[in-house]
Amino acid sequence: MSDFELDLRTVEREIDDATDASGRVVLGVLDGTTAPTEWARLVREGAVLVLAVEGDLNELASGFARDVRDEGGQLVHFRRFLVVTPEGVSIDTDRLG
Repeated sequence: MSDFELDLRTVEREIDDATDASGRVVLGVLDGTTAPTEWARLVREGAVLVLAVEGDLNELASGFARDVRDEGGQLVHFRRFLVVTPEGVSIDTDRLG
């Protein structure tokens, strides 16, 4: 038998911390009132954003779109919404035709 010890309480706490952000969907309005760093932070933490676009999409998303893409996330403009996902969450657009 080795001297290896496994602290299950620590493992459970780490698992809980790692899964807190996953599965979170944030609804919001992309109109320039929320700082781009806030949107980027939410995605970095694992949230999916569904943002109603009110204004020029390119201008409004320019402050965080590149960061999201560089970190492996996706952005898709669908109708009047911008859907933003973190790395590991893909957006399936196959049914849009």
